[in-house]
Amino acid sequence: MSSSGRPEHQAPPEIFYNETEAAKYTSNTYMLDIQQKLSERALELLAPPDDVSCYILDIGCGSGLSGDVLTEADHREVEGDLILGDMGDGLPFRPGTFDGVISISALQWLCNADKKCRSPAKRMLKFFRTLYSVMRNGTRAVFQLYPENSARLELLTQQAMKAGFTGGLVVHFPNSSKAKKIFLCLFCGGSTQALSEGLGTENTATNVRQKHVKGQRKPLKTLRDRVLEKKERWRRRGRETRPDTQYTGRKRRSHHF
Repeated sequence: MSSSGRPEHQAPPEIFYNETEAAKYTSNTYMLDIQQKLSERALELLAPPDDVSCYILDIGCGSGLSGDVLTEADHREVEGDLILGDMGDGLPFRPGTFDGVISISALQWLCNADKKCRSPAKRMLKFFRTLYSVMRNGTRAVFQLYPENSARLELLTQQAMKAGFTGGLVVHFPNSSKAKKIFLCLFCGGSTQALSEGLGTENTATNVRQKHVKGQRKPLKTLRDRVLEKKERWRRRGRETRPDTQYTGRKRRSHHF
């Protein structure tokens, strides 16, 4: 992506992610599939305890796609429905509140400031210091991000370590320009923890190539399939859900008056 085409260079997030932009994430099956896979991988890297419902903060939740993954895994998420604010202003929660933190495609916004008086480095440090405070000892935070360049990625990592975190980067498919994904995995106190190995590295490259044989690509789920799956999860949890019909998951036509 060119520098001028990056969302954070066009407008502040509260302006850029309007209803039109948000609709792209909820109606495009390709983007839905990508967001789901990123959220699932972030949850794997978070490694919450088995058979325990954890209290997880979802930073930059957007349309709530990552929250659906957390809910499906029986975790309680706190997302934008609770707090709407700027990450660079810090997190207004009590110390030791969360069992884990995830964030999909949001952290790179800290590298930009819409006013000259606002320093990205200071915003990062305030964010990470308050994040460290609201996390319980021994827990993790996993950020999937799209840094503009290596210098900004290094600055984000340095400020996180300065705030007290340990950890580092997990990179999937580092040799692919399209499939490459970067995760910043941070550990909050506790005993020393080892970073997970990224997908697509030397040890897994052969298996990945064999897995993606031409003609065997897994088909993308349609919007109707996703709606039906979500309704079925709600039924299993005892939530009141409308019955399925031929119109379930169908886009409504816009009316012009």
